Formats: sequence, C-alpha cells, structure tokens
Amino acid sequence: MISTVEIQRKRVGLTQTELSNKAGISRRALSSIEKSTSIPSVDIALKLATILNTTVEDLFRVSDTTVTPEIVVATPIIPIQSSNNKWNTFKFIDLFAGIGGIRLGFESVGGQCVFSSEFDEDACKTYEANFGEHPSGDITKINAEDIPDFDILLGGFPCQAFSIIGKKEGFANETCGTLFFDIERILKVKRPSAFMLENVRNLVAHDNGNTFKVIREHLKALGYTVHAKVLNALDYGVPQKRERIIIVGFLKDIPFEFPKPVCESERLSLSDILEENVDTRYYVKEPIKLSRLERLRDKDYPKPYISHENMAGSVTPHPYSSALRAGASANYILVNDERRPTEREMLRIQGFPDTFKIVLPYGKIKKQCGNSVAIPVIKAVAEEMLKSLRTYDC
Repeated sequence: MISTVEIQRKRVGLTQTELSNKAGISRRALSSIEKSTSIPSVDIALKLATILNTTVEDLFRVSDTTVTPEIVVATPIIPIQSSNNKWNTFKFIDLFAGIGGIRLGFESVGGQCVFSSEFDEDACKTYEANFGEHPSGDITKINAEDIPDFDILLGGFPCQAFSIIGKKEGFANETCGTLFFDIERILKVKRPSAFMLENVRNLVAHDNGNTFKVIREHLKALGYTVHAKVLNALDYGVPQKRERIIIVGFLKDIPFEFPKPVCESERLSLSDILEENVDTRYYVKEPIKLSRLERLRDKDYPKPYISHENMAGSVTPHPYSSALRAGASANYILVNDERRPTEREMLRIQGFPDTFKIVLPYGKIKKQCGNSVAIPVIKAVAEEMLKSLRTYDC
C-alpha cells in the first residue's frame, strides 16, 4: 500500500533525494518513513508537511485514509508546559556571528536575534544577504550597555588561538585569544539567563588544561552554572567529522543534559548531499588526481567518498568529510579524489539549508564554511537548553 507521504511527494514532483534534502534527513530515513517502517519526530513531520503543502494529520495517513496513530500522538522534542511560559519566545545575541550558523540553530527553536556582531567584512556580506542585517563590527569597541536586552548569549568565539592546526597561543594571542573576555564583559553587564559558546576541541587540552580552567572559573565567578562537552557533528546528522566543545551556562543552577546522538536513519550520507552534474571547474588537474590516487590508503574504497590529505601527505578516504577548515589548501579534501566540493556541498556538510544564499566567490565561501558550525549540533543543544529553561526557569 502506497503511503500518503509518497503520494504527496509525487504530487508536487519531488524525488526522494530532493525531499530528503529539503527536510534535512537522509534519503534512507525518508524511504523508511514512506514505507511506514519508522516514525519521524514531530519536528521532521512538520517539515515534511510544510514542504508538501499539507498538514501532518493528512500527510500521515495511508491510502485507505486510516490515520497512523503513532504519528498523531508523537511527543514533541521540546516540551511546552503552557501558553504563558516565558520561554515560548526568547531573544538572543549572536557574537562572532560568522555567516550565521549558530543563529540558524537557535532560530529553529523559536529564538529571535536582537543583535549580531562580526569583524570580518566578507562574512558580514553573506550574513546580510541571508538575514537582512549587517552585523555590528569589532566587539571590543561595542559597549555592553548599548546592546539590547536578551535572554541567551551565543558566541563561537575565534578558535585559531587554540586550534591543533594553529599556533596554539591561547590567551597570549592578543588579536583573538583574549576575545573571550569580551564575552565575560557582556555577561557581567547584561546578566542573561543562559549562554552557549562553541570552540575547537583542543581548547580543553590547551596549556595542559589551564586555558579552559581559566574560562570555566571566570564564568562561574559571574554566577553561572557551567556545563561543557565535546560533540561530534557526525553524531547529529551531517556527514562531517567535526569535534567541537560546547560550553553551556545558566544563571540558575538548573539540570541540563547534552543532546544524545540521533539515530542512524536520520543521518545524512554523502549521497544525500553531493550534487549531480558538477561543473568542470571543480575538477582537479589530472596530475593532482593521479597523485592522490597513488597515495590513497585504500584504492578499492567504495564511492562516493571524501578523502583528505594530512600534513604527512597521506591520503585517507572516508564516507564523510573531515572537518572543513578555513585556511586549508584548495585540494585539502576531494570528492572521490576527482574534484573539490562545491559551495553548496560545503554548506550542506555544515547543515545549512539549500535556501541559504551564496553571494561570494568559492575561496571566500570555503573560508566561511570552515569557520562556521555544524547547525544540527547547535540546534540539538538549543533544544536541550530550552527544555531545561522551560522546565526549571518558569
């Protein structure tokens, strides 16, 4: 029996790949939903209904119009206790905003951005094209008192000073390592209910752990309860091994748990995000291709794959991308050792929707994607933060 999801998909002329990309799930997950062998979360069900221009109730019926009861009564990911709950809507600020990845994650759970700040002008151009606002500039020159009131502070503060790839100068790096203290300055004046910060995994180990210890102690001294964990983007639905530390703080001492990894069926594969009929300009020259294939560790590795070349020159294939890097060479990662990923593919690897506008050349988009965040990770953390705030900060 053909499910209503499949009927509606064909009605609007979408393939499984097209619909799964729009909904942000894998093609395999969509196939399972269409076959009624798996039950989507309410979030996914609402996305599918919106894309197919129908309602959840009508969408999850089989062709004999029998309602699938499990779909109708599924529990939302984020519990809303009452219509008067103050966390049904909330305001946030987007510091070190980049191209808006963290903003998208928190907007997806109902947040409203009331202030953004970004130093890099190219990133500001992409941000403005997609959000209709040009971020304020250098955060060190902005008075905390001039920032509108908000509920949650968000910041993926610059990570080069702590990166394994970078010089690892930490707070000794005056241009970006000390920018954490601008976060501290704003928290001290504005006293928001919560914050979420993102940085590279190596922040935890930098200077034998002393750097992170200083950060945690400064946040606690402001009265915040601090939670921190390294999360991998692979566990939250995108085909990219990207480990980042997420630091969450609450002004009240409320329970909080970091999000659990999503089930395998809801994770995107490379096949789900790779484009077809890619322009020849993305393909590398034949000598580069042959050199990569000659050094490929597993020459029989199944396609599609993405390989990366490490600092020693070894080329390793994976069914996912290694972490996108802002300063990497043009051929750092290659699809099937044949071509560079397109701008859209790099954005997809980070979880950006296909509606996200590309307004700058390839090299600048590559840098911006490398500096950005995996949106599904941020969204999953935002959902858990809202769950705690709605339950314990009413």
